[in-house]
Amino acid sequence: MDSNFFETLIERRNTGAVKWDYTGEVFGEKELLPMWVADMDFPSPEPVQKALTERIQHPVFGYTGPPSGIYDSIKGWMKKRQDWDVKKQWIMFSPGVVSSLATAIQALTNPGDKVMLQSPVYTPFFDMIRKNDREVVNSQLSLTENRFTIDFSDFEDKLKNGVKLFLLCNPHNPGGRIWTKEELTHLGELCHKYGVTIISDEIHADLYLPPFNHVPIASLDERFAKQTVTLIAPSKTFNIAGLQSSVIITENPEYRAKLKAVQERNAFHGLNLFAMTAMDAAYREGGEWLTQLLSYIKQNVEITIEFIGRELPDISCMYPEASYLIWLDCRKLGMSDEELRKSLIQKGKLALEPGPKYGPGGEGFVRMNIGCPRSVLMDGLQRLKKSFQ
Repeated sequence: MDSNFFETLIERRNTGAVKWDYTGEVFGEKELLPMWVADMDFPSPEPVQKALTERIQHPVFGYTGPPSGIYDSIKGWMKKRQDWDVKKQWIMFSPGVVSSLATAIQALTNPGDKVMLQSPVYTPFFDMIRKNDREVVNSQLSLTENRFTIDFSDFEDKLKNGVKLFLLCNPHNPGGRIWTKEELTHLGELCHKYGVTIISDEIHADLYLPPFNHVPIASLDERFAKQTVTLIAPSKTFNIAGLQSSVIITENPEYRAKLKAVQERNAFHGLNLFAMTAMDAAYREGGEWLTQLLSYIKQNVEITIEFIGRELPDISCMYPEASYLIWLDCRKLGMSDEELRKSLIQKGKLALEPGPKYGPGGEGFVRMNIGCPRSVLMDGLQRLKKSFQ
C-alpha cells in the first residue's frame, strides 16, 4: 500500500457526509473543522472499493441474499482478530449496531423493564432504552488516574433491583477502554448470578491499539455465551458506516428466535447487496489495510497527547486502548460546558462532541476524533489551543 494512503486529503463536502455537511446544523456555525462524528476521513480499503466497483458493473440490482462465503468471512475474521470460534448458526444481520440495540431491547425485555448501562457512554444507549419505554439504570463508571474503572459494588447493587438487561460497551466509547479479562469475568459472573442478559456493543473491537488486545465477553465462559448477544460491524473498522452493515452474534437459540421475530415484525429481511458485498470483502481482505491504519492512528494518538501535554497542560487526555477517539478532561480550565462549547466554536472554529451528551460523568469533557490525515490533526490541535488561549 502507498505510504501516502492515509495522508491523502479527500474532499468530503457536498457528499452528504454528516461530519462535513451537517456541522452547521448541529453546531450553529458552518465554518468549523469537524472532529466530532465517529467516522474517519480515510479512504476505505482498496479490496472493498474493488469489490463494490465490480458488483456495480453488473447492471441488475434485484433482491439479493447473503453471498455464499460471507459467513466464512465473518467466522475467519473473528477467529483471527479475536480468537473466537463463531458458528454460522449464531450469526444474524442488522443494518447497524444501534438498530441491533433497539431490536435486542424489544426482543428480550418488556415495556417498563430496567435496562442498565455505565455512563458516560455512547448516547444511543440512553436513547434506545427510553424510546422503547424501558427504565434506564445507571452504574456510573469511576475515574481513577485518568482511566475509567468499574464500581463493582454499585454494579451489583443495581443488578439486585430487578435489572433485566445490561448494555456493555467494549471497547468503551467515549473512553477507549478495553475491559480486561478479569473485569469482564467479574461482570459476567454478576450478570449470571442475577440472571441478567448482556448486550455487548463491540463495534470498536477491531481497532485495538498495540499492546492492547480485545476479548469478547461471550468467548470467556460458556455460561456468559448463553446469556450474551454480541454486536459487531465492519463500519467503524473499515470506514463504511454509510453502507449500514452489522452483525448480531449469539449462541443462545432462544435469543435468536426472539431477535428474528422482532426483525420480522419490523419487516427487516436482510442487508442490501452493497452492504453485504463490502462486508464480505472487508472481512476477507481488509487485514493488511487495518494493520497499517492502526499504526497510523497510534501515531496520531501519541502526537495528540504530546501536543496537549505541552501546549494545554490543563487538559488531560485519556489514552485510548482502542479506536480513534480521544476523551479530553477539561475540568481544570474552570469553565462550564456551555463556556467550553462557545470557546471551541467561536475562538477555535472547532467542532467536538460535548461530554454531557454521554450522560452523568461527562460534564467538563469533550470527545475528539483523530481518525484523519496528519495535516488535519495538526490543524485541529492548533484550533484546540486557540480555543483556550
